[in-house]
Amino acid sequence: MLVGLVTNWWKDLKIKIRFDVPLDKYTTFKIGGPAKYFLEPKNTEELIRAVKLLKRYPPRAKGGKLPILILGSGSNILVMDKGIEAVVIHLNSAYFKKISLKKGQRLQVGSGARLSRILSFSRRHNLSGLEFLAGIPGTLGGAIMMNAGIPDKTIADRIENVTVMDYNGRIKTLAKKEIKFTYRSSNLSKYIILSATLKLSKDKNSVKEKIKYYLKKRYLTQDLMYPSAGCIFKNPPGESAGRLIDLCGLKGKRIHDACISKRHANFILNLGKARAKDVLRLIRLVKKKVKKKFHINLEPEIKIWK
Repeated sequence: MLVGLVTNWWKDLKIKIRFDVPLDKYTTFKIGGPAKYFLEPKNTEELIRAVKLLKRYPPRAKGGKLPILILGSGSNILVMDKGIEAVVIHLNSAYFKKISLKKGQRLQVGSGARLSRILSFSRRHNLSGLEFLAGIPGTLGGAIMMNAGIPDKTIADRIENVTVMDYNGRIKTLAKKEIKFTYRSSNLSKYIILSATLKLSKDKNSVKEKIKYYLKKRYLTQDLMYPSAGCIFKNPPGESAGRLIDLCGLKGKRIHDACISKRHANFILNLGKARAKDVLRLIRLVKKKVKKKFHINLEPEIKIWK
């Protein structure tokens, strides 16, 4: 029955579906087993067809209907070694990476555009406001979903509106006031983010220097030599997760090729052949030690795909 459903879906969809695609090549951690189904729509029309047909012909496994997971640059994801029973939609076509100027120092940006490209575009047009994102290896969609930023600045500060699609294929544009942004979170998880309008400010002199400043700061404080998913844990209110982990004496702690960074204790590094199970053991160890020493429950910032 499953074969028939997939065949019907494939015939109607007219998008190449790949099966059992290893996800280690699609995440910054360089870890992860295969996704059951993997597709890369070329534009919004193909994406709409995909989600509508998935609703009509939902592929199933032993556990029930398979989830649909949206993948950008894979910079905040840990995928299990055995892989995932899911439909992964990778928004990687040029269509989802478009960046264009609008009136009033605004940018219209596709959700698949990498933050580094958005910053380069802004710099060329002397537009300021996003420099604090320099060095973050993500896409706009992930940055908005997670409200990426630093302690005193987040991407929400620059959002004017976000265009989204629900899992019935309906598209709408949400004004910023309709979106709830919190620390490393938003209420957009029920949508697929398509694009956003970012409101910036004109600055002919210091954009390049600001980008250099934030890049240098990240280089000096974060371990960028090995694959990672960035910060593993959210900072507790008024605290630094990295500081708490450091005070537990866990810097440099290693399980096989998964290692807590000696430079930034909130980073777990893949030294070569780390597996998801090694990373999870370190995560559990960190949570246990911090809980015991400080009575604080650390909450993961990364998304774990099981």
